[in-house]
Amino acid sequence: MTAINPETPDLAKPSGMPWESYTHGHHWRNADDEFDAAKFGMWLFLSTEVLLFAGIFVAYAILRMMHPQAFANGSHYLDVRWGGLNTVVLLLSSWTVAMSVRCAQLNQQKWLRINLIITLICAILFFAIKLTFEYIPKWSEGKRPGALFDYPYASDPNEPLWWSVYYAATGIHALHVLIGAGLLTWVLVRSFKGKYGPKNYAMVETSGLYWHLVDLIWIFLFPLLYLIH
Repeated sequence: MTAINPETPDLAKPSGMPWESYTHGHHWRNADDEFDAAKFGMWLFLSTEVLLFAGIFVAYAILRMMHPQAFANGSHYLDVRWGGLNTVVLLLSSWTVAMSVRCAQLNQQKWLRINLIITLICAILFFAIKLTFEYIPKWSEGKRPGALFDYPYASDPNEPLWWSVYYAATGIHALHVLIGAGLLTWVLVRSFKGKYGPKNYAMVETSGLYWHLVDLIWIFLFPLLYLIH
């Protein structure tokens, strides 16, 4: 099952869907003002998320400069194939979530739902790969953060710092994946009720913006963590 790019709007369907009777809030002058405010609010929120990850990136840069060998050793234990696969998965999901917004704008209800479902499958796949092939094996081997570190074959005493950065960065990112998946699940459920269409797709677009941030952060994390060596 693959998503397609709708070329023509599906506006010939019978009327009566909830999105057709949507009206903007009474405190807005018009629907455009309401939509712009919702989108601007999401951009403001995303700016705070950027600040959160910026702190992680700064910690990464400082600790890597102080302990380059520990970071190189720690990165060596990561499997580039799983990180690369997760990168592909998120890039695909970024495209399908963008297509879901376009489908809502064109009233392509079937493809709106299909694209949302594919995006959610990608989110589940990303989290499953991270948990099954990275977190669980490494934790069981003793490759843990800080004082929990218990890997007997470590060659650098500062490797616990690397694992602290690794788990903090990827763990917070994984949490954002789950939050984004929750938002998109809510959008999907409401889409089956006909809530989204050309007159009302703000929630689809703002949820998509959040998901794009999740993808973008991983684009930075992948080379910084997996490609050191």
